[in-house]
Amino acid sequence: MWEITHKRAASFYERFERKGGDTEITHYCPGCGHGVLHKLIAEAIDDLGIQDRCVLIGPVGCSIFMYYYMDVGNISASHGRAPAVATGLKRTRPEAIVLCYQGDGDLAAIGGNEILHAANRGENISVFFVNNGIYGMTGGQMAPTTPLGQKTTTSPEGRTFDREGPPLRMCELLSTLDGPAYIERVALTDAKNHMRARKAVRRALQNQIDNRGFSFVEVLSACPSGWKVSPQEAIHWVEKYMIPVFPLKVFRDSDPRAQIPIRKPAAKAVDGQAKPAAPEINAPQMGRVAAGELQDVAMILSGFGGQGVLFSGLALAEGAVREDLQVSWIPSYGPEMRGGTAHCHVRLSRNPIASPWIDRPTSVMAFNQPSVDKFAPNILPGGLLLVNSSMVEKMPDRPDIQIVQVPAYETAVNLGNVKSANMIMLGAYLEVARAVDQASILSALAEHGMKPALLQTNREAIEAGRRIASGIRLNSNPA
Repeated sequence: MWEITHKRAASFYERFERKGGDTEITHYCPGCGHGVLHKLIAEAIDDLGIQDRCVLIGPVGCSIFMYYYMDVGNISASHGRAPAVATGLKRTRPEAIVLCYQGDGDLAAIGGNEILHAANRGENISVFFVNNGIYGMTGGQMAPTTPLGQKTTTSPEGRTFDREGPPLRMCELLSTLDGPAYIERVALTDAKNHMRARKAVRRALQNQIDNRGFSFVEVLSACPSGWKVSPQEAIHWVEKYMIPVFPLKVFRDSDPRAQIPIRKPAAKAVDGQAKPAAPEINAPQMGRVAAGELQDVAMILSGFGGQGVLFSGLALAEGAVREDLQVSWIPSYGPEMRGGTAHCHVRLSRNPIASPWIDRPTSVMAFNQPSVDKFAPNILPGGLLLVNSSMVEKMPDRPDIQIVQVPAYETAVNLGNVKSANMIMLGAYLEVARAVDQASILSALAEHGMKPALLQTNREAIEAGRRIASGIRLNSNPA
């Protein structure tokens, strides 16, 4: 005799500890599809044996409290930003199985840009998109996926093509991109469609385990409360009004990397002459951070917009990447294309970086007087202040830090390229701190396609900055 045993998936908590309500059941309305989809995901996690490395990125919406139910790693993301959080997590912890779980208002409205670019990049994450055509948590407003004719609190006469526009079809939209590996739309209606949804959930997770890339499963789900119908009527609503607008099918199931030709630039003759060879770059050596001779670097580079401040920081960060360091680089700049303030934060470490933001820098590279005034007081004792003396007259009264003055613009003029002042400053920093090897930075610039002539100009500027710094008597061991 067969015996069928129904039990809760191991990836669910035994009790749903939360304020108010029965701790044995979820808070979802009767007939809502969220609970069913939670079950399908939890069972797939159990069967695939990934509970200990699974991380769920929770949304803003009805399922915001998933972390009360799912016994996996959980991160709560800002409205619509789950793909961005998932991208950062997956890239820093590639062994993790990362799930985005989002509703139509979260993903297709405020999060439209996030999901579009994550899909286009082919991020190796699994996205589950619950589409019930309405904002269920906040009162039943019209969503980007609300079908034409449907009445909501913000479209009381029914959605029209002329006034609100047609609904967004996310599977169709994402399938026009080259990045995704797997896109399918399913529905939670009858038993047949439940089994199809179960299969799609497992496929999306298995794809991530196999490193196939971006997987997207759209799930048409009932919202009896938002639609103001009974749970039974809500199922028929999905079949009558949702599926005709959002057809159930597999839109993509292939290796995206095999579909796109990769252009390999060939060497071209210039005026009958062979293409000039790139300047020779010595094999990179380890800088002092990678060698363990210098503690972590927390550096702020600051100046006016157009001085190349952000590029200097990025070049330093890219060089550090070539030395297998943990690196973060975040920019901050004003609205002006030229002349506005700009600065960036750069962290270099042998260990994982908890936060890219820097309050107390170990080093500051200041290209102008406002940058000195703003950031020099915050430098940690024993730190380094590297100053573009061409634009800074007043030095801070900080005997507890090392101050190195570099006439960057005069030196750049002498080199014949005033735009190279930023790389002169970078060269001076490399000479003083030796945090990263010069060859690592030049290799990074070459790998990113910098033309040989410009690469040679940057090398000359870096070496000029190093010569200036080497002639300065150093009074401490900079960070």
